[in-house]
Amino acid sequence: GLRPDEDGNLWIGMMYQGAVARFNPKTEKFQTWSLPADLNKDYTQVNEVNPIHSKVDGKVWVQDAGTYTIYRLDPVTGKFETFKPFPDPSPNIYDIAADPENNVYFTVFGADQIGRVDAKSGEISLFETPTKNSNPRRGSIDPQGRMWFGEWGGDQFGMFDTKTQIFKEWKPPTPWFFPYDVIGDKNGEAWGGSTMSDRVARLDPRTGKFVEYLLPKTTNIRRVFIDESTNPVTFWCGNNMGAEIIKLEPLD
Repeated sequence: GLRPDEDGNLWIGMMYQGAVARFNPKTEKFQTWSLPADLNKDYTQVNEVNPIHSKVDGKVWVQDAGTYTIYRLDPVTGKFETFKPFPDPSPNIYDIAADPENNVYFTVFGADQIGRVDAKSGEISLFETPTKNSNPRRGSIDPQGRMWFGEWGGDQFGMFDTKTQIFKEWKPPTPWFFPYDVIGDKNGEAWGGSTMSDRVARLDPRTGKFVEYLLPKTTNIRRVFIDESTNPVTFWCGNNMGAEIIKLEPLD
């Protein structure tokens, strides 16, 4: 994952190097923080970093896909706190998203849960999706406090309202969509890309209506992005099958 903090610095998980990096675009310099030796195993895999609300308490959330663990980094001291939601063997903690209080939510791939770590108490809570074995993958929290995620195993868009703790699910009209990632936009709509059906889908959760956009060639869409500086918004993603970047501009 490559995500910015509120100052525009870019943070990235360094995967099998067992570390987190921050890049300052103004100085063009990197700073790195490595996991301590007792946590940095051969199979440690630091994928995701979420610094977006780190100014709340000065902490940055980190996910380790190798040990299915969440860490919290204090960049000033370089110390990592450990949060392990499951005993071993564990389902895969796949992605992390921070809310405005810098509590962190996470998707549990290989199961059917959204989790939460309370930033103040450290308490871990788990919430089951309505669909069993839904396999939530990527996730993000919109300005309304709704966590959007792809239910890859359930072939659905998933949403968890962090305020009411209520789930909602929507199935795209074309079968075998299998969304990897879903993201909300400023208009209250949600966008996702298909890993299987060569389509992008746009959902209006107020009506449950989807608009699907058939792409011109074979694609496999993973991470998706919305540019909200345009009107209407612009959808961006990569094509794993063609070494391409895809830009979609809706007409309405």
